Amino acid sequence: MSAYRRDGFVHLPGVISRADAARFAEAALAARSTVRDHHNGTIFTQLLQLWRHDETLRELTLNPDLAAIAARLAGIPLRLWHDQLLIKEPRNGASTEFHQDQPYWPHAGSRHALSAWVALVDVPVDRGCMTFIPGSQHLDGLRPQDLSNHADMFTVAPELLWERRITVPLRAGDCTLHNSRLAHSATPNLTGDPRIAHVIIYADADLTLAAGPAHPVTDPLGLTVGDPLPDEHFPRFAEPADEPRPRTTPTT
Repeated sequence: MSAYRRDGFVHLPGVISRADAARFAEAALAARSTVRDHHNGTIFTQLLQLWRHDETLRELTLNPDLAAIAARLAGIPLRLWHDQLLIKEPRNGASTEFHQDQPYWPHAGSRHALSAWVALVDVPVDRGCMTFIPGSQHLDGLRPQDLSNHADMFTVAPELLWERRITVPLRAGDCTLHNSRLAHSATPNLTGDPRIAHVIIYADADLTLAAGPAHPVTDPLGLTVGDPLPDEHFPRFAEPADEPRPRTTPTT
């Protein structure tokens, strides 16, 4: 808890078993060819709202143990904002440059949001693992940053250029949880195998819709600025009664 508050992220080894990670990875690759709501970019392939399309990946997105850990870290009731599958194709050579997540989301009154980034395959440095700038979650009110432009994050927050960075390779089944305002990046996939990560984004259960920016999850729903997010599209997670017990002690 203290490490997350200080650094803005935490690494949890083995939150799911390697066997489950392999099962989810198989479902992820199948979803890539069947789910219509996706974006094929030069940096990664992104598929949204897997929990609405695939029963196997729904199990991971709505995992109550992960949700309980996220709620303890956030300190507030949470709902699902959305999940997303992020696949870096073999030898794609493209970095995901430093950025914050929060500026991309039309959230008003959000007290906290965070993402669980679950590795479904081994993700060493040369396959596209994450790098964080600890403490950068204090930066608020920034515009969205360009994920393809290495200099953009440091144009809007030049002080970060001199801050230390922590790179976190993950084994299949490992997870990082990071604050929505934490500056982070991911290395290119230089290997011959796809990098497969499933991301669950947890948001303040009581936030309302902001005027912008546009977002593919909320835009089709016909919501009005100031509306709460409807539970049927953004389900609430039960508040944990006790301290969650991850399989291993969190490390950073």
